[in-house]
Amino acid sequence: MKVTIICSDSVHPVYPYLEQWIKRNIKSHDISIYYSINNIENGGDILFLISCSEIVRKPVREMFRYTLVLHASDLPEGRGWSPHVWDIINGKDTLILSLLNAEDSVDTGDIWQKRYISLDGSELYEEINHKVFEAELELMSWACGNIDYSKAKKQEIQGSVTDYHRKRTLEDSQLSLDKSIEEQFNLLRVCDPKRFPAYIVRNGQKYNIKLEKVNDE
Repeated sequence: MKVTIICSDSVHPVYPYLEQWIKRNIKSHDISIYYSINNIENGGDILFLISCSEIVRKPVREMFRYTLVLHASDLPEGRGWSPHVWDIINGKDTLILSLLNAEDSVDTGDIWQKRYISLDGSELYEEINHKVFEAELELMSWACGNIDYSKAKKQEIQGSVTDYHRKRTLEDSQLSLDKSIEEQFNLLRVCDPKRFPAYIVRNGQKYNIKLEKVNDE
């Protein structure tokens, strides 16, 4: 397989996982990774869009036999940005990862596979990422080995899908002084301690908050 990966941000936490996947599979497949679709010079078999902020239009998609997106929700529910983060904040303990075809309309393509990710409620940001990213790599490997012998299914829509998760901002990591830690624990769990740390503002002063596990013997 000739495989191309687009990941828009080289400092995104998924990037090291993609590099490891490439190392494990480079002997079996011809693999390239880029930050933008503008860097693509030749087509191939599969174009993976992993944490890709660009909308990849049909002329680019037609350069590949398959253009695939990994989206962390049970589509058609949870279209839009960072769906697994919103799910955890809302108390869900099972995440669903969908492998689907890319289309001009975001997150609407036919679905090839789904994976279920179980959480016990104690996982912090890096542990959540690890589970999600490992499932993403598993679906990438599945696609390389099985997609030619499989068939995608159309999204089963009940009624109309009108709600899309918005893109999270720095302000979404702010904790309320009027709520308990218990009430905001899931928000603390999903905050990226490096890029989007949890914080409070008290008397005009901003304070970052870091949550880490301690295993006392």
